[in-house]
Amino acid sequence: MLRAVGLEREEDLFAMVPFELRRCEVMMPLPATELEIAREMESAAKENLGSEMAVFLGGGAYDHFIPQAVPALAGRGDFVTAYTPYQPEASQGTLQAIYEFQTLMCRLTGMEVCNASVYDAAAGLAEAALMACRIKRKEKIVVSSAINPNYRRVLRTYMSGPGIELMEIPQDGGTTDLEALGSSLASDVAAVFVQNPNYYGILEPVNMISEAARKTGSLLGVLVYPHSLGLLRPPRDWGADLVVGDLQSLGLPLNFGGPYAGFIATRQEFVRQLPGRLAGRTRDKEGEIGYVLTLQAREQQIRRAKATSNICTNQALCALSATVYLSLLGPKGLRRAAELSVRKAHRLQARLCSIEGVRLAFDQPFFNEFLLVLPVAVSSFLKRACEENLLAGIRVPAGDAAGQETLLVCATEKNSGSDIERYADLLGRVVVEKASPVLR
Repeated sequence: MLRAVGLEREEDLFAMVPFELRRCEVMMPLPATELEIAREMESAAKENLGSEMAVFLGGGAYDHFIPQAVPALAGRGDFVTAYTPYQPEASQGTLQAIYEFQTLMCRLTGMEVCNASVYDAAAGLAEAALMACRIKRKEKIVVSSAINPNYRRVLRTYMSGPGIELMEIPQDGGTTDLEALGSSLASDVAAVFVQNPNYYGILEPVNMISEAARKTGSLLGVLVYPHSLGLLRPPRDWGADLVVGDLQSLGLPLNFGGPYAGFIATRQEFVRQLPGRLAGRTRDKEGEIGYVLTLQAREQQIRRAKATSNICTNQALCALSATVYLSLLGPKGLRRAAELSVRKAHRLQARLCSIEGVRLAFDQPFFNEFLLVLPVAVSSFLKRACEENLLAGIRVPAGDAAGQETLLVCATEKNSGSDIERYADLLGRVVVEKASPVLR
């Protein structure tokens, strides 16, 4: 196998992983008792950044509060099995859970149908773009550069295979440049995709973007942060034809990056082009309610050439967690959590921008994330913050947004008042130390 891929040693397979991050094996004292093994594993786990860290990270993964009932119910043996629920013979409980998930996501987004989930938001965005091309029978997609850059990289990879033209529209002042968008839209464009709130946390003028798309007959795809829909109007009201998002903010922990799950919601008229699968509710010959896989246009079930997607699947357990989370919070609970996130983010922004030299990169309405320009190097500040048990945000490289290195900061309902004050105190000290070399 190594010869086939042109490598000499097994270790060469992991050459791209920094050596200090590799942990190929755990050295266990053998023979060992269960207690000794547990202690060894606990010691290894403590090397991870623990729950004592104050988290102000966003950019697609958010540290929201998750009621203990969510993992308790989603982790029941009824659902956690070695069998992936692909086939029609999946249990009625699993099928009903998928059906309830689809229903909740339709209520949240205002759309008419939603699939049973896909891998994540990045895959969902790419699958939605391919779906738009099939619907419109056109091979050109317009996408805002204010969409998460990680998602756009995945989108470029997907589009390169079938040779679909991808045009990126620059941002202007933190939102999609409407003038550039208007000049790029034409009759050969299948769809335009934007993110709201966008990667910088700013609310996009989606209604105006929707009007521009309608003039050329293009579809509108909107990438959403599902948690924000507890407070914002549903995408259907913005004129969206395709809605994509990641379920991480709905009951899934950060988990060092995954697993998460994405979804695609759309209009009923486009259901035949929707990738993934749909669970439906019906009645059997005796009149009893039953659940079935109504639509699953995957290559395992139909001819490959007719399949809407050859790689997507549903993340059933992640979708189940989102279903339990939404059911527990309900509309009022989700709205309350979203309101708390917004209030704490604005309180944090006000405190940080009161520090000399710290300012917003874009003075625009934002949800619970915002972009800061600092008078100190962002990388060094993040390192210092980590040393003080504070994950202060995400570095945005120069040129990606404001023409200089910036810091993307997020707050959720979990960030306490003391966390906010600790963040402001730390940044204030770092700024003072830079201005007064004697104090360093």
